[in-house]
Amino acid sequence: MLLVPAIVSVIYREDGWKWFLLTAAIAAVFGTLLTLFKPRTRAIYVREGLVITGMSWMFVSIIGALPFFFSGEIPGYINCLFETCSGFSTTGSTVVSSPESLSMGIGFWRCFIQWLGGMGVLVLLLTVLPLGNERSMHLMRAEAPGPMVGKLVPRMKDTAKILYAIYIGLTLAEAILLKCGGLTVYDSIVHAFTTAATGGFSTHSASIAYFDSKYVEIVVTVFMFLFGVNFNIYFLLLCGKFRDVAKNSELRVYLTVVFGGMIIIALNIMKIYGGFFPALRQSSFHVATLMSTTGYGTADFDTWPAFSKAIMLLMLIIGASAGSTGGGIKFQRVMIWVKKIIADLRQIFRPRAVTTVRMDGKRVPDAAVQSASNYFALYFFITALFALIVSIDGFSLETNLTAVMTCLSNVGPGFGGVGPTHTFEAFSGLSKIVLSAAMLLGRLELFPMLALLDFRKLFTNR
Repeated sequence: MLLVPAIVSVIYREDGWKWFLLTAAIAAVFGTLLTLFKPRTRAIYVREGLVITGMSWMFVSIIGALPFFFSGEIPGYINCLFETCSGFSTTGSTVVSSPESLSMGIGFWRCFIQWLGGMGVLVLLLTVLPLGNERSMHLMRAEAPGPMVGKLVPRMKDTAKILYAIYIGLTLAEAILLKCGGLTVYDSIVHAFTTAATGGFSTHSASIAYFDSKYVEIVVTVFMFLFGVNFNIYFLLLCGKFRDVAKNSELRVYLTVVFGGMIIIALNIMKIYGGFFPALRQSSFHVATLMSTTGYGTADFDTWPAFSKAIMLLMLIIGASAGSTGGGIKFQRVMIWVKKIIADLRQIFRPRAVTTVRMDGKRVPDAAVQSASNYFALYFFITALFALIVSIDGFSLETNLTAVMTCLSNVGPGFGGVGPTHTFEAFSGLSKIVLSAAMLLGRLELFPMLALLDFRKLFTNR
């Protein structure tokens, strides 16, 4: 993949291609050395899937930061690592205050790694690696977003190919539409990359507002919304299963929250923008960007009324649908959690009744219900712990808390000192490492990275 930005550097007659080739050579050397160690068994179960996924993302981020570091365009390796973790995790938080100052090759790599991380680095590899179907399943479960991961078709390899075909198709469609809106080929491609990944990196410090185009805003808003939808929905549409799509409860809730949020916030901010429809334009874009966890901006929503900011904070935490490229806790988990609370309340009043959690007419497995509950507890525990560490820098509570939340939910901008007009450059090296860990934890949905903490079982079969 490092060869792609190297070619971009050559096309634009830059000398940055050498940093990509150097990094590719380093990756090749370490990759070759790893093949010298032969495992006693090639069996991949749940634990192995979690550990392989967690370690892969760590090393991909460590190596992916080298072009930034070698070029010197982002000063300091910790800053480079932060930017790379933000890229691969599709978070969009940045330490770069002026993306326009980056060379074309480095700017392309910064956006390209978001696109790679959007659908998943290992999901991409599953389309080409000759792994057995069961082994592929454990890797995909560890990387795919959502509490329940299944196959679209019997073979997991074919599932990965279908997902990437949909992903590439939607990316190309957006790039073409952006080009029709007057953007350059370069800007069209990189912004299609970062919208598809719901990442939010831009080649301009003003983000989408730089283009000052209602057409571009509409295109980006529509595709942010589309990439926040479960990709299984698109597969069902392609198969002509429209009734199954209509019955999907997660999609209905997602649509209700998105469009309801757009209207409510528009009514709340209409005095700022002089009317309902100008306010709706702003609310629609920013509801889509926060709900899909993309992180683009066309206005400083940190100056909006507290009511609108409260709604947007909830959207930031919840995030997009399971099975999408978006981050956050996910609608499916929230729905399972709410249904579990209702079932438990019914159990209190009717102790002998048998209560189950059901979605779309099907019983949710107990393991998925427990996983959703555990995820909520872990999410808020990690938020509190990381916010405590970050608070050492001395910023406001709003800045510290939303900085951790926006990184853990893979959104990008927060409120206060990390609002849409600010960067994360002012944080200390320790805070940037903590926030980088939060981004990877959020992208892999906590468990693969937490599995690495079990050192005793990491290197033993016992």
